[in-house]
Amino acid sequence: MKINLLSEIDYPLLLSAVLLTVFGILFIYSSGVTSFGVSVSNEYARQIFWGSAGLVIAIAVALFNYRRLYHALTYMYLGTLALLVYTCLFGRVVNGARAWIGVASFGVQPSEFAKLTTIIFLARFLDSTKNSRNDAWRFIVSCLIVFAPMLIILLQPDFGTSLVFIAILLTMTFVSGISMRYIVFLLMTLALSGLLMVLPLWQTHILGKTFRLLSMLSNKNFILIATAALSMIFLLALFGFIRYKKKYFYWIAYCALITILSLGISYGGQKVLKPYQIMRLIVFLDPNIDPRGSGWNIIQSVTAIGSGGILGKGYLQGTQSHYRFLPQQSTDFIFSIYSEEWGFLGGVMVFMLFMLLILRMVRIMRTTADTFGRYIVAGFAGMYVFHFMINVGMTMGVMPITGIPLLFMSYGGSSLITAMMGVGLALSVHIRRFQY
Repeated sequence: MKINLLSEIDYPLLLSAVLLTVFGILFIYSSGVTSFGVSVSNEYARQIFWGSAGLVIAIAVALFNYRRLYHALTYMYLGTLALLVYTCLFGRVVNGARAWIGVASFGVQPSEFAKLTTIIFLARFLDSTKNSRNDAWRFIVSCLIVFAPMLIILLQPDFGTSLVFIAILLTMTFVSGISMRYIVFLLMTLALSGLLMVLPLWQTHILGKTFRLLSMLSNKNFILIATAALSMIFLLALFGFIRYKKKYFYWIAYCALITILSLGISYGGQKVLKPYQIMRLIVFLDPNIDPRGSGWNIIQSVTAIGSGGILGKGYLQGTQSHYRFLPQQSTDFIFSIYSEEWGFLGGVMVFMLFMLLILRMVRIMRTTADTFGRYIVAGFAGMYVFHFMINVGMTMGVMPITGIPLLFMSYGGSSLITAMMGVGLALSVHIRRFQY
């Protein structure tokens, strides 16, 4: 029986994940080599262990029937929430976030595994309600399922990891067929919140001028008055829609609610964000504001990628990493080292491997007869795409620094094991794609 199951594995999907992991190990080793050619880090050895364990786990998960998890998911999800709360209260602080538990040099990041349990639990909910016509209820409950672990992770605070949950939510609700107006509502709320939060920072730290309207976005009294006025508009429009069934009343209420939520989130964000997180947003807009401080990472990363040229400087020949110009070079900025040493063509190779991985997962979604399995694969596909876009964009200076690793390649056991388990679940769905 196992031979038949092994013959059904989607090997292109598995191979793309393995190759990305191998590339990661190679450049984690490179990141630990000094300008004198001496290796001063054993991170690569740990990554080999985690990569090997991850491969074994992925194959074991692929052979396991994922449907057996269906009735245990509530306990898994609640257990994950409890573990996140414990971590938030008693975990170890690493890079400013209380996101780790463990002893000595061994540590586990529960927020990484929370992605996995949240994806599977949300997939079960969407599957169990697939025949419901109440899209609003399905979307609201989906948001609650995702926002619960996300908010706990924000309290650690780990802003980057929490953002991944938004990508998971949007991808899974879209694939499940929930009306686009609810998905667009969340997207527009997040986009407007980010804009309203960044504008006061932009005028203060970059433009050097003060505009009264932009300054009011940080004024508590203005926020309260604007919220009260917009709430009145929302209620009147809602009454008009219920009473007269006119579509334009619905869209007025829709836009008013987006603005109300955006004002509240942006003002709260300005008060909650730590100074280093605010500086990350500022240097994203202009790294030269603080070139030797918060802007250093972006400047050195872009320099490393640009210096690689078409073919790169050659393996172990990079200067930005070996002279230690790049902080966190084995984790957040692994793609910078990779591109410096293997160049543009090497970067294209990573792009192609991630594209192959995502396309194989899309194929699994399209061919499986089980909606529960389809939603699981959609969640992990969304997670992989988001991690790739944000991390690579961050190293190129087109995305703000958020601390999101490049899955399969960045150093870290928790993220690698979670990524490989996602591949294993996708393979499990593929093996049983004709079963229902």
